[in-house]
Amino acid sequence: MNRLDKSVQESLASGRKQLVAYIVAGDPVPDWTVVAMHGLVEAGVDVIELGVPFTDPEAEGPVIQGGHERALMHGVTLRKTLVMVQKFRERDDQTPVVLMGYLNPIEAMGLPEFAGAAKKVGVDGTIIVNLPPEEASELGPIFEEHDISPVFLLAPTTTDDRAKVVCDAARGFVYYVSLKGTTGSGKLDPAEVGSKVAHFKTMTDKAVYVGFGIKDAESARLVGSVADGVVMGSSLVNDMSRLAESVPVEEAHQLEALSPITNRMSAIRAALDLLSST
Repeated sequence: MNRLDKSVQESLASGRKQLVAYIVAGDPVPDWTVVAMHGLVEAGVDVIELGVPFTDPEAEGPVIQGGHERALMHGVTLRKTLVMVQKFRERDDQTPVVLMGYLNPIEAMGLPEFAGAAKKVGVDGTIIVNLPPEEASELGPIFEEHDISPVFLLAPTTTDDRAKVVCDAARGFVYYVSLKGTTGSGKLDPAEVGSKVAHFKTMTDKAVYVGFGIKDAESARLVGSVADGVVMGSSLVNDMSRLAESVPVEEAHQLEALSPITNRMSAIRAALDLLSST
């Protein structure tokens, strides 16, 4: 059982709502990524979801696409993302790290080499957007060998038959994408999300986390009241984009610049903790 599996299971047992934060590796500049990861953890984030920059992030909306573009401008690759995780692990050996990205860079690196390198630096799981579980037969045994948890996606349009396949194949948690379309699109409907999550929970005893549409403490509270965890992505990447024009060099100044983001995450953590205590 890796860090992700252990953390999720402990939270399920205690009723604690988990907070997952997504940022793109290398956005707005590479030196900021590890600093931001530590800052997010200190603000109460349970799981870091680290986006691997890719030239054609087809499932992403304009905000996260912008994060990929900024990172690619600085030459950030899958291998360099793994180095960032390794550096993060120098100070934090507890917080789960999940890489989110696309299959293409992993295939270019080679599945066995990627899995070995990911395990070595301390990656706990992956979300490979364009690899559904039905096509992951080669990946499964390799990830199992290296104790890496594949997380798969559910959507509002997912049929029951396919939802069962996703739930059976996933480790760590099942990620419900609560809005149709690309990331950052649409408006959140808590009642509809609650109905869908409750339905999926009849198919699995695994944790169901909800992403897309979560922007602040109130939206996190609404989603957290019906889900096991919440994932915050586009709003965070949008905040990072505002920092791109003035990037402090020293870590202390970077943390200060990040304080509006970490303060907001602390408020979200507090809102989720109120749910956990009721």
